[in-house]
Formats: sequence, structure tokens, C-alpha cells
Amino acid sequence: MIPKTRVVPIADINCGGRSPFVLIAGPCVIESRAMTMKLAGKLVDLTRRLKVPFVFKASYDKANRTSVDSFRGHGISKGLDILREIKERFGVPVVSDVHDISQISEAARVLDIIQIPAFLCRQTDLLLEAAATGRVVNVKKGQFLAPADVKGIISKIKSTGSSRLMLTERGVSFGYNNLVTDFRSFGIMRSFGYPVVYDVTHSVQQPGGLGHATGGQSEFVPLLARAGVAAGVDALFMETHFNPAKALSDGPNMIPLGRLEALLTDLMAIDRIVKCL
Repeated sequence: MIPKTRVVPIADINCGGRSPFVLIAGPCVIESRAMTMKLAGKLVDLTRRLKVPFVFKASYDKANRTSVDSFRGHGISKGLDILREIKERFGVPVVSDVHDISQISEAARVLDIIQIPAFLCRQTDLLLEAAATGRVVNVKKGQFLAPADVKGIISKIKSTGSSRLMLTERGVSFGYNNLVTDFRSFGIMRSFGYPVVYDVTHSVQQPGGLGHATGGQSEFVPLLARAGVAAGVDALFMETHFNPAKALSDGPNMIPLGRLEALLTDLMAIDRIVKCL
């Protein structure tokens, strides 16, 4: 039996309980306004046609790139302006990473979900400030944490009086330059009562695997996504791009947009069976 979680509303979407899985998708980073708007439009059209609950994701700043010379994005002000435009034009919730307490107030005026990157998941002040905004907080479990260790994250968020929390699995370090997903993690994390997201994109990462940059094995995204939905996850986090080979960040981990519809169709069928929808 898959543990049942509470339902966390994200705008007009319900995540958790026995609700259909939510798709959190978009490019790794905002490369340009034109590209991001175009991709958002395609994703909105696709998910509405398939009736998949959808949250648009793009980072305004990738603060933890492998190389100092790597593209990071356009910064918080311009990035949030683009996310606000997507939110208003397409009527979808938006999420982005927040790396520092100083960013939270500005980000909370736009974002429906404040996302805490995996490397920062134990930063107490960052978690408390994010939760205090009243926004949904999605905390990515660090590559260095066991599933049960998220209890500490949960207690920090709850100390603010908030229960608007989602927890993300994105693989654990398995030797150098490699991540592995322990599928027991979904059951353990869901048993604490909060929706669990499976970040299938970063679970196929090979951190620093290219020497100067992070590598990845995107060919395994469909396999792991199907396994995650079969394990009863509440949401899937997948980065996508028109042409991942030319993406400015995390291209080796991303699924091409053209392959997304077939995968989502499979995932919806699995989700219906697992959750008796």
C-alpha cells in the first residue's frame, strides 16, 4: 500500500493525496525571454490537451554551476519578470530556485513554489524564511541525505506554522560522478505525510562527469519516470528543451520536447492504475 499524503494546493492544482501526478517542467535555466516563452506555450498546450496538472519551471540563476565560466542565467529581476509574464499569459503556476535569504521576498511576489536546491536543503535560515512567506516550499533532498533525514527539514518548516511543503528525491551520491535513486525513498518520505516529487532529470546527472561540466544519461529518463510513477510519487520534475544538445545548462539530462507527449501518455496510464483513478 502506497502511503497517503496530505494535499498541498498550488494555485488551482492539488498535489498529494490520491490526486493525479503533477508535472513540473521547463528548461533548466532561462536562456532568453523568447525561447522560454515559446517553450512555456508548447508545454501549456500539451499538458492541457492531455489534462496533466502543470507547473512551469525555469531557473533565473544557476548559482551552483561546475565552472565559473558556465552560463548562470539573467539574474533575479529579469528572470522573475519573465516568469511573471508566463504566469499571467498562460495561467499556470511557476517555480524557481532560491539560493539566498536576500532573494526570498522578491521571489515570493511571483513564484507559486519556492524551491530550495539540494545543496542548500539543510540551511535552516533559508528554509524558515521561505516557509514564512506562505508560499509552497519544495525542498530537494540533498544527495548526501538518507530518506528519513527529511524529518529534520519537515520540523524546520513546521516550526513556522506552515504545512505547505513538498519533498523532492533527486538521487543520492553513489561513488564519484554518479547518482542512484533508491526507490524505497518514495515510500519512506511519503510516510511523513507530505507530497513527494521525483526529479528524474537530476537523478540521471553525472556531477562533474565531463570534467569541466556536469554530464548525464538522459536516455534513462523515461525508464526512471515510469518507475517513479509506479511507486506512487505525487509529482514529476522533468527539464525539457527544444534541443538539449544546445541547451546552456544540463543538456545531457534533459528530455527533448518532441518526446514528452508519448512519455506523458504512458505515465498517465500508470498513475491511473497505481492510484485507482
